[in-house]
Amino acid sequence: MMPIIPLRKLVSAIGLSVAITFAVATPSMYFIHDYINVSAKMTFKARLNAARVAQYIYTHDGMWQYQQLRLAELIQLPETGQQPIRQKIYDQARRLVLEEGAPLDAPVATRSVPIVVAGSTVGVFVIEESLRETLYETGLVAFVSALIGFAAYFALRIFPLRVLDRTLGELHDVQRSLAVQNERLDAALNNMSQGLVMFDSSACLVVCNKRYLDMFSLSPEAVRPGCTIREVLDQRVATGGFSADYVEAYRTDLLAAVAHGATFSKITKLPDGRVISIINQPIADGGWVATHEDITERLLAEEKIKHLAHYDALTDLPNRVTFYERMETALSRQRRSEFVAVLSLDLDRFKSVNDTLGHPVGDLLLQTTADRMCSCVRSDDLVARLGGDEFAIVQVSSTQTSDVSALAARLIEVVGAPYDLDGHQVNVGASVGIAIAPTDGDKPDQLLKSADLALYRAKADGGGDYRFFEAEMDARMQARRALELDLRKAIVNGEFELYYQPIIDVKTKQITSCEALLRWHHPERGMVAPLEFIPVAENTGLIVPLGEWVLRQACAEAVRWPKHVTIAVNLSPAQFKSRNLVPTVINALAASGLPAARLELEITEMVLVQDNDGAFAILHQLRDLGIRIAMDDFGTGYSSLGYLRSFPFDKIKIDLSFIQDLPAKLDSVAIVRAVVGLSSSLGITTTAEGVETEEQLASLTAEGCNEFQGFLFSQPKTAADIERLFGELAPRAEAVA
Repeated sequence: MMPIIPLRKLVSAIGLSVAITFAVATPSMYFIHDYINVSAKMTFKARLNAARVAQYIYTHDGMWQYQQLRLAELIQLPETGQQPIRQKIYDQARRLVLEEGAPLDAPVATRSVPIVVAGSTVGVFVIEESLRETLYETGLVAFVSALIGFAAYFALRIFPLRVLDRTLGELHDVQRSLAVQNERLDAALNNMSQGLVMFDSSACLVVCNKRYLDMFSLSPEAVRPGCTIREVLDQRVATGGFSADYVEAYRTDLLAAVAHGATFSKITKLPDGRVISIINQPIADGGWVATHEDITERLLAEEKIKHLAHYDALTDLPNRVTFYERMETALSRQRRSEFVAVLSLDLDRFKSVNDTLGHPVGDLLLQTTADRMCSCVRSDDLVARLGGDEFAIVQVSSTQTSDVSALAARLIEVVGAPYDLDGHQVNVGASVGIAIAPTDGDKPDQLLKSADLALYRAKADGGGDYRFFEAEMDARMQARRALELDLRKAIVNGEFELYYQPIIDVKTKQITSCEALLRWHHPERGMVAPLEFIPVAENTGLIVPLGEWVLRQACAEAVRWPKHVTIAVNLSPAQFKSRNLVPTVINALAASGLPAARLELEITEMVLVQDNDGAFAILHQLRDLGIRIAMDDFGTGYSSLGYLRSFPFDKIKIDLSFIQDLPAKLDSVAIVRAVVGLSSSLGITTTAEGVETEEQLASLTAEGCNEFQGFLFSQPKTAADIERLFGELAPRAEAVA
């Protein structure tokens, strides 16, 4: 086998060969050419002079050897500028007859020609010429040739090698780039989440990635480039990745689609439960690329998302969307003799479970409650969770309202039974509102709204019971909604006014304080009673901005009163929740200039029930400012005495429910006596609310009550009227003094 010569060595050898050949051949050729030329000239001169000598000898035969002068004339000497020569004539006996010319520098070229006279050789003519100049010129030519040869070597080796190196470098870069691209392509192919195979126009495998082999448990040795589509499918059949009955039909359909340039897609389910999406995409050369994607997880996720879109994530009950859809279906299938009942169920005291035991226990309670409700209904009925602790039930195919009542009672009983949740004993109740189709509505929205209104009535009546929808419930709700809208407008339009009811010292009969009472002058309704709009303001949160306005207005008007008179302002539980109460009070005092000691803030027990620790913290901040704190409606709660020990109240206001029966009912007298005695021992001022008769006042005075408030002395008055009252009482106070 012929050895492979590296390209760089080959180029170097060619360049060196050309350089040596040129450096050696040129001077050699020059020397040979010059030598031949010199030899020819010498031969010509030798023959010419030999002929001349022969002619002379022919005419002067016998004594020519001694005619050196004549012979010298016959020999032509070189002209000036020509190469010096040396000529010699020998006789037949090789004796020197004539020698002409100076000695020559070596090397010397010699030519001899016989001198022939009448056919007989009589002597020899010899001519010599020095070759030194020829050698010198040859050396000069050799030097120039060497330079040219070196230049040729440089040109034939260095430049081509540079071009070669550059070309090889570029080629190497291209190869390296291709290698990197191939590595990236291999990495991309083998790290795809999809299995990929490519077939040529002959349906033979061109390439497949590792994911494809792993997806169908195929061996790289069995599935390699060159395999036909049928062989690949047979391998998949062998590993359980394809049905043997479907191989030929699949191959036929695939090749037909590729032949028409159409995409061929299939979704197939494998025996192990996996679902594979296959997309065969034709390519320009007549082959195709197929991607195989395992979409099992995606389908499961889609199913889960679809399920979550229609079912509650916590209880797995149908959600509001599904509830409406099922109710629509139930209404469309309703028969004349049957009715559909919608039950709206809400858990009583659920919020306290979340607040005391935490949301995990609350979630567990909701799950257990859902299970209990499902156990109470028939298979055709529907239980759904609408949100929070709000559930709804659709009872179908009912013919008597007693069936619905029985279901509602059963739900209240089962759901209200005690729970054992992670070691916690939990007791909640259930309230149910019921609407009947078509009597209470024939649309899902209308029916659920009616059921909710009935639920509100059940909860308003104490909870733990069920109520059927009644038409007046909707009327009350519409009226409440209209009142809410008017209330929002009233805040913006400034339709509110403060009235003030004096609080009187029992002993001196002088005004010590005035309670600010809110009044609403509606442009159409007239004077709206506080009992009508205050609950709406509490439920909607409008009591917060309304309460801030009351504080500012009361302080601004009270600053003009006598300095010993304080102003009492009621606070709502919602104001404590806003966490902006203290700054609001400070701003009201600062804006009006009213001393903090003249402001008295009244709270009810509900403030402390809803947020005990937070409320006490705010109350301490207010009291530290010098503001007086009073507990209103004392005695109506179940833990009022405990709050007296937890906070140093400045005043207790005895609820009018205990005052209105004085002095007839002895139990009311006993309660008032106990409250006054307790307050006196704690250094707390007592104020009796709702005093309307002299008998009530006499009884309170006898029990030692400090202050009273009610119609006996004065009804609530406007700011202008209360100032006039102060003016009228001032002379009396001075006279008494």
